[in-house]
Amino acid sequence: MKFSVYAAATIVVLGAAVFIVPKVIPDAKLVLVEGKAAALKAASAPLRVAAYTVARAPFVEIISSTGSLRAEESVELQAEINGKVVAINFTEGAHVQEGALLVKLNDADLRATKERALQRRQLATLRERRLAQLVKDGVARQEEYDISLSELQVQNAEIALADAQIAKTEIRAPFAGVVGLRYVSAGAFVTAATRVATLQRLERLKIDFSIPEKYATRIKIGSPITFSITGADRKFVGQIYAFDPRIDSSTRSILLRAIVPNIEDRLLPGTFANVEFSISQVDDAILVPAVAVIPGLTEKNVFVVQDGKALRRAVETGTRTASQVHILTGLRPGDVVITSGLQQMREGLPVTADTAPELSPTPPQRNAREAGATSSVLIAGKVAG
Repeated sequence: MKFSVYAAATIVVLGAAVFIVPKVIPDAKLVLVEGKAAALKAASAPLRVAAYTVARAPFVEIISSTGSLRAEESVELQAEINGKVVAINFTEGAHVQEGALLVKLNDADLRATKERALQRRQLATLRERRLAQLVKDGVARQEEYDISLSELQVQNAEIALADAQIAKTEIRAPFAGVVGLRYVSAGAFVTAATRVATLQRLERLKIDFSIPEKYATRIKIGSPITFSITGADRKFVGQIYAFDPRIDSSTRSILLRAIVPNIEDRLLPGTFANVEFSISQVDDAILVPAVAVIPGLTEKNVFVVQDGKALRRAVETGTRTASQVHILTGLRPGDVVITSGLQQMREGLPVTADTAPELSPTPPQRNAREAGATSSVLIAGKVAG
């Protein structure tokens, strides 16, 4: 009985399937065909991309570097001979004049030596005068006079030697400046290697910084620089006055030096500085967004819109800033450069461009690095390039 019921149910289900399946299959085929048609239509539709029209604009190429400040004149005060300090005649941090006596060493023995030479010279002078008269009268020989004259000259040399040795017991300021902290006290025994204090001239400071060797031929003496330091709310201005006439082989950079007025005494030697150096100015440069440039192994490219299609264009790049790249060759004013969808972009792909306004004149740009290059660590710090 149960078997008959199960068999009847199976027959009913199979019968229903016979009538339903033929109707479902055509519907599934219809959905598949419509999906393929939609995909083909989407594939043939132009790709919508962002772009802008190239235009010329002024561009100032500025190299960003790092450097260090140093005093215009700086020296470590040291004694020339060994001796005991008997006097210290300066106050730490005070301004001293050129030639001022700062430290005095014991010179008692040297002064005694000079006094002995003075007494001997006095005797030699009397002997020389007597013999000169005797030779004139024909009583003494010329040889005796020559010996006395030589003895007088020797005593003069002994006095000069004593004066020179006494001068070495005095540490004087070689130039006007600010004396630093002292490292000795009165009564201390010092040698020629003992550091007594430092002396800095701070009316003007120097700043050393480096730039890549490729800019060596574009350096101009007298070019202005600007720099900032930590803790200061404004920028300072200097002027290049010299550069090292060689390239550092380890960093492939050249060292420049600028002079900086220190009017408010806010700058100190040794301070780290972020330097900006204007290397050139172009009044009609072609600039494109940095995202538009596609780097390759041997060349760089951009995609431009022409007749509704994307075309690859090889370009030669110059300076790269944080957001723009200076194009040297490969583009002309009026070209429409694609700036989005570059990952799926290919030659000849139909596109619809949403063109942005032409680039407006830009302020001076900081050259973080040249297009396609990486930053280099140089002598005085990191220089863009």
